[in-house]
Amino acid sequence: MTPFRDYHHLVTTRPHDVQQVMISDLHLSASEPALVQAFLSLLSDLQALPQLRCLYILGDWFDAWIGDDAYLSLSDAEKANHWITPLIEQLKQLRLQGCDIFVMHGNRDFLIGQPFCNTFGGLLIDEPYDIQIGSQHFRLEHGDALCTDDHAYQRFRKLMRNRLVQWYLLNKSLEKRQKIAAKMRQKSKTDTARKTEFIMDVNEGAVAQVMLAYDGLLHGHTHRPDIHPVPNSSQSISIKQSIVANNKDDTENTHKTRYVLGDWRVLNSGTSREKVEAVIGVVVAEADEVTSDETFMMVCYTN
Repeated sequence: MTPFRDYHHLVTTRPHDVQQVMISDLHLSASEPALVQAFLSLLSDLQALPQLRCLYILGDWFDAWIGDDAYLSLSDAEKANHWITPLIEQLKQLRLQGCDIFVMHGNRDFLIGQPFCNTFGGLLIDEPYDIQIGSQHFRLEHGDALCTDDHAYQRFRKLMRNRLVQWYLLNKSLEKRQKIAAKMRQKSKTDTARKTEFIMDVNEGAVAQVMLAYDGLLHGHTHRPDIHPVPNSSQSISIKQSIVANNKDDTENTHKTRYVLGDWRVLNSGTSREKVEAVIGVVVAEADEVTSDETFMMVCYTN
């Protein structure tokens, strides 16, 4: 992750310039308290940014989500002691400070609903989601729909995103849903171990197709943080090296760019040097004497 700028240095030196933050693949759960604490720390940091106007969570926020009622149906006493409640309180505070919070489904938490997002004033958004960053038109999505070489997964994805199937699942008891989720996670681990790295990555043809109408594509899912040029024509590898080195688009705008956010990882687990690391996206204001603009960049967040 060394090619990416340091998040903490950015917010220390330019706190008034940070406009938007994009994160993905946190995979939060009660069994990973380090990840939960890292997210809480990020939310605390974001509350100190005076010009922050948007936080995007681009899928797999939770390692599994079996329905909003798993949390919303709890008693007040149960919620008070639940690991999700501090997240809601911090997100609610961020929203009260004027930051819009957008949540997108991932392959692990496609059953998140608007009722849960209402607990902190967030908005559930569909993918793909279009935004404008400066003069560039960006497409945001989780990323699993682009992995078209994995035919078995795409069939499964289509089934699970069907509203009738989701209605069927949500009408089962919480206990049955928990068992189904556990089986799905185990099957996913087994399937992943059997599949090649190539199959589980995005398909270049699928990327090229969706990029026809965009300048930038931002996604997660693959757990392979990187910056990829999507050339309009044949271009040399030196272009990619230049993009990564400078962590920004070429000023001539001769190419389109695909940005891949990183998953949140616990490093050195169980040791005194344990930390969480992730590659996230940040939009900063770029002002000069003539004009003002916005720039997207990838940064490394550690906690």
